[in-house]
Amino acid sequence: MHVFEGTVHEAAARLAEPGFVARCAARYTAGHGRPPGEEELASWENSWPALVEALGAAGLGELQLLLEYELPGSSQRIDALILGVRAGRLTAVVVELKQWTAAAPHPAGAGMLRVGRREVLHPARQVGGYVTYLTHWVPAELGLNVCGLAFLHNASADLVGHLREQTADGPSSCYPLLGAADLPLDAGAAQLAERLLCTGLEPADRSSIDGFLQAHHRPSPQLLSRVAVTIGGHDGFRLIGDQDKVRQVIHRAVRAVDRKAPGHVVVVTGGPGTGKTAIAARILGDLCLMEGANPRLLSPSGTLTQQLARAVGDSAKGLIHTLTTTLPVGLDKDSSVVLLDEAHRARTDPLRRRTQFPNLFTRLIQGCAALVLFLDERQIVRPNEGTTLDELQQLAETYGYTFAHIDLSTQFRCGGSRTYLDWIDAVLSAGGPAPTWRSRDYDLAVANSPASLEDWVNARIHDGHSARITAGFCWPWKSSPTPPLLPEVSHSWHDGTGEHHWQRPWNARADGILAGTNTPGRAFWATDAGGHQQIGCVYTAQGMEYDYSAVILGDDLTWTTNGWQAHPEKSHDPALAELTPHQYLRYALNTYRVLATRGARGTRLYSTDPDTQAYLHQLIHPDDHGRDTATQDRQ
Repeated sequence: MHVFEGTVHEAAARLAEPGFVARCAARYTAGHGRPPGEEELASWENSWPALVEALGAAGLGELQLLLEYELPGSSQRIDALILGVRAGRLTAVVVELKQWTAAAPHPAGAGMLRVGRREVLHPARQVGGYVTYLTHWVPAELGLNVCGLAFLHNASADLVGHLREQTADGPSSCYPLLGAADLPLDAGAAQLAERLLCTGLEPADRSSIDGFLQAHHRPSPQLLSRVAVTIGGHDGFRLIGDQDKVRQVIHRAVRAVDRKAPGHVVVVTGGPGTGKTAIAARILGDLCLMEGANPRLLSPSGTLTQQLARAVGDSAKGLIHTLTTTLPVGLDKDSSVVLLDEAHRARTDPLRRRTQFPNLFTRLIQGCAALVLFLDERQIVRPNEGTTLDELQQLAETYGYTFAHIDLSTQFRCGGSRTYLDWIDAVLSAGGPAPTWRSRDYDLAVANSPASLEDWVNARIHDGHSARITAGFCWPWKSSPTPPLLPEVSHSWHDGTGEHHWQRPWNARADGILAGTNTPGRAFWATDAGGHQQIGCVYTAQGMEYDYSAVILGDDLTWTTNGWQAHPEKSHDPALAELTPHQYLRYALNTYRVLATRGARGTRLYSTDPDTQAYLHQLIHPDDHGRDTATQDRQ
C-alpha cells in the first residue's frame, strides 16, 4: 500500500496540481478505512515538495518514488522510498521526512525525543528500524540493497547537529540526518546525490519495480533465528510443569500441517494465570527454528502485543502483531502457523454477524496452515468480541479442518491458588451466592475505602513489589492522552471520622513510554514505574499480571437479595452503552473477574455500593466484619 508511485519528475508535476494531496488522501482512506489526520496531511503538503525539489536538483528525476509506503506485515509506513539500480542490484533508499523546527532530549535516552507534547523516536533510530525491517522481510532472491536517511527540511543547523550528537556513538549513527543547509539547491548535482545516498543510482526497469511491489514478503531465516534465541533466553517465557507438557502437545497438533486436510485448528483453553501467553511466545520461538518457517503471534490486545514486542525486541516487528480486522501480510497457506493469544478479545461481532462463523477466523485459517487459539470464554468483556470452544469446533468440522483441544488446568498466578480462582468464579457468577472465603493460601481481604486500597498498594510498592489499582468503567474518561491527567475516578464515603473524598486519574491513553512524567503509556501501565498512581481499567489490565491487585467495583454491578444486578446506565464505556441490564450483566461479571485475577500474591476488593460492600465483607472473613482493613493488612 502506498499513496503515490511514479518517477521523481512525475511527482513534481503532480505536486503542482491543486488536488494531488487530496487524491492521495482519498487513496489512503480507501486502503485504511479512515482518513489521514490533519497533522499528517500538513506533513505531506510541507515535506513532499521539499524532498522532490532536492531530488530533482540532484539529477535524480528518473528514479522511482513511493510516498507513504506501508511496510509488509506491518501498519508502519515509510514517508518516502526511492527505488533504483546500483551496480546491478535493486536498491531502496528509505527517507524519513520531518518538518520539525524544534526537538528536546527525552529522559528515556538517545532513542527518544520530545517534539511539542509528543514523544517520538529519534529519526535516525526510526530509519534504522525501517531499513532492518525491509532487509529481513523482502525475499532474498530480489537481492535488494537497503539504506536510509532522515531529511529535516525545516530544521536549523544547530538542531540537526544536536540530533547527530545523540547518536554519534550508537548504531543509528550510520543513518544520515540532513537539514536544509545540507541540501542547498545550488550545490552540484553530484554532491546532492551523494548526500541523498543516491550516488550511482540508475533508474530501475519496470519488471524490477513490479518484482519489488508484488513480492511475497516473509521473515528471513536470520530474523527467525534471532527471535528464537531471544525468546528461548527470556525468563518470562520459561515454562514449567504442565505448561511445558502443553507445549509438547501443541507441537504434536501443529505437525498436522503435514497432512492433507485443508486446515488445522488447535484451541488451548485456560483460566487466568495458566500461562497461555508464555506458552504462545515460547511456541513462536520454537516455530522460528523450523525449516521454512513463517509464523505469527497475534493478539487483539494492543497492550499485550506492545509488551511482547518490547520483551522480544525490535527484531520481532511483524512477527508479533495486533489483530484488528485486517490480517497480517505475508501469511503462507502451506507454512504459516498463526498463534492467536487472547482469542476471546477478537472482534467477531457475534450480535451483528451475517455468517455462521466469525469472518475473521474464517479468513485467518484460509490464509495459514494451522491456527492455534488461546481462549478463556469468561474473559469476553465486550459485545463485539468473543468466541467459544464449541463454535471453533463447529467451524473446523464444517470446513473439514482437523481439530484439537487442549485444556490448561494448572494455575500459576494468584499464588497458584486454585481455591481462589474457583472462589472468584463462584462470586462473579450470575447464579450466586458464593461460599465464604476461609482459605489461607492466598492474601485476600476487603478494603474499607479507596484510600485504604491506595495505602495498601503504596505499602506493597515500598516493599519492592508490583501493585496496581483497577476499577470498573464507571467514571468519565476525558483527560488528554498525555499528562497532566484529570482525577476522574472519584468516590465519597462516610465513616466514624466524618466525610471523605478520594480521587485519582485513569491511566494515560497515550501509547509508548511517557518517560520523565512518572506516568507510563497505557500499554506499560501494568509494568512501568508510576503506574500505581493511576487507575487501570480492564483494557489495560487484561493479559497482564502484577504481585498485588486492588479492585474497585463500581455502581454498574451491585449485589441484592435477588443476586447480582447490572446497571449499564452507570457505565461510561461506549462499547456497552446500548445494552440492556440482562445483556450487560455478563460483561460486567467477566470484567470484574479479569480485574480480580491479576494479582499473583494478593487482592483487595472494594465496592462503591454499600450493599455490595457488605456482601463482600460477609463472604471474606465474616468474623472480621467492620474491622479496619489496615489492621487486616498488617497481619
